[in-house]
Amino acid sequence: MGQTTSSYGYSSGGSAYIADLSLSPHHHRNSSPPPPDADSSNQEPDYTSEIPDECLALIFQCLSSGDRKRSSLVCRRWLAVDGQSRHRLSLNASADSAPFLPSIFTRFDSVTKLALRCDRKSTSINDAALALISQRCHSLTRIKLRGCREISDLGMLALAQNCKNLRKFSCSSCSFGAKGMNALLNNCSSLEELSVSRLRGIDNGFPAESIGPGIASSRLRSITLKELYNGQCFSPLVIESKNLKSLKIIRCLGDWDRLLEAVAGRKNCLTEVHLERLQVNDAGLMAISKCPDLENFHLVKTPDCSNDGISAIAENCKLLRKLHIDGWRTNRIGDEGLIAIAKNSKNLVELVLIGVNPTTASLTAVASNCLNLERLALCGSDTIGDAEISCVAAKCNSLRKLCIKGCRITDSGIEAFATGCPNLVKIKVKKCRGVSSVIVDQLRARRESLAVNLDVDEVELPRIDWNTSNAGLPEAEYRGELAQVTTYDHGHGSTSNGARSSNKSRFSLLAGRTIAACAFQRLVNGNGSSNDST
Repeated sequence: MGQTTSSYGYSSGGSAYIADLSLSPHHHRNSSPPPPDADSSNQEPDYTSEIPDECLALIFQCLSSGDRKRSSLVCRRWLAVDGQSRHRLSLNASADSAPFLPSIFTRFDSVTKLALRCDRKSTSINDAALALISQRCHSLTRIKLRGCREISDLGMLALAQNCKNLRKFSCSSCSFGAKGMNALLNNCSSLEELSVSRLRGIDNGFPAESIGPGIASSRLRSITLKELYNGQCFSPLVIESKNLKSLKIIRCLGDWDRLLEAVAGRKNCLTEVHLERLQVNDAGLMAISKCPDLENFHLVKTPDCSNDGISAIAENCKLLRKLHIDGWRTNRIGDEGLIAIAKNSKNLVELVLIGVNPTTASLTAVASNCLNLERLALCGSDTIGDAEISCVAAKCNSLRKLCIKGCRITDSGIEAFATGCPNLVKIKVKKCRGVSSVIVDQLRARRESLAVNLDVDEVELPRIDWNTSNAGLPEAEYRGELAQVTTYDHGHGSTSNGARSSNKSRFSLLAGRTIAACAFQRLVNGNGSSNDST
């Protein structure tokens, strides 16, 4: 059926599906054992007995999680085939599940990809449970730990010693420290991908022990560090990973320019770099510009970076294909940097500009020189109007996806797409008050194959400096838009007013912001009245 046994199930949309095999004591008590195989001559013959186990396993892979669980209870053979062909498991890693781990991994003895998740309100499994799992799963190649706060360095040591074939490791909100991470790097020579987020064992406010490089550094291809207080303790690992292709550093404290300069000081093959909310300036960007193979670059909310750093990357990274810039409305990245991108990045396929204020000059340069540009997002810009959008419509002939959010455009600008951008398949317009549903209906009538998504119902709220409380809120909105832009839509896409399923979440988000705005206004008014009374 064209599917490998590495993933055992698929959803109706065709994407890989990971079953949730969370088992509780009540589930074990109430579930009855599978019935014995039928051997009565009065019953109809079992035609499935002619199907080889391998083919039966492939059939199971096409079922949903619930259907597969029910199918495994038909007979003992199906139960055995299901257990032996399951290669992915996602388990509830609460301490209540620990007594059932031996029976779970006796049945599912071919697991290669495992996810252990525990919510904040529960106590997670401990070192002994993780050691047991590692002993039963010698073939494990991927493991994710989420919220496993009871696992310490000892548990990580047991995992590293028993599962030396690990290729991907990811942890988030765990409590082990540098010793546990070093145990992994010193034992798993096949490790290729490492993702660490909110690792509490090194975020205790004290200088952390250096992590790496270990024997794993020779094959590491991807490193992601997210929300770490002492994230720079990973510097030896990053610097010594000679085959590193992807480096993502997100919301980690400290000055990262030195690390980037050290990475650039050696021969490297980085193709993807993601820097978000970091203390990094143009010196760091100029170091990144020494990576000639760079294809994907994200620069998100780094206020110390300017046109000089972007120009250096454009002039030296000729293979750049995807560029995301969130300028945070600091006006330090603008026409100069974008024109440099236009002159040098002939292979650019995707461009996302958030909080950047380009003009017609830079957009014309991008449209005229980046002839392969297929996906474009323009969000939160004060300078993009009808003239700039008309320029995009007239010159971006290869454009397939366009997202415009929070820009000063009107119906005149959208009307330009009636004849412009002949390959355009989807356009999304959000929070642009000058655009009406009338022009959308006209555009849809003239280009029936074009999916137009217009959202004009959202109310603009008074601006509040969210950076003092929760700076991630606007970012979450933009990320939703970028997902719409960067995901290819094989169908006809959505029509006006967006997906109905997202209305409830959007309303709740707006409601929360409205409450905050009202509270802020009440506080201001209260202070004003008190001052007047004095």
